[in-house]
Amino acid sequence: MLFYKKERGQGMVEYALLIVLIALVVVTLIAVMGTAVSKMYQDITTAFPLH
Repeated sequence: MLFYKKERGQGMVEYALLIVLIALVVVTLIAVMGTAVSKMYQDITTAFPLH
């Protein structure tokens, strides 16, 4: 029974590490894509002259 508890705790740690890794990837993608989208929006708005 003690061995089972150790494995169960290990599985929870692995899930937590996986969630942290996914969160880091998402934050990185948002940071990179946010800059790219901002630049694209700026390029579009400067392409049209103001009247």
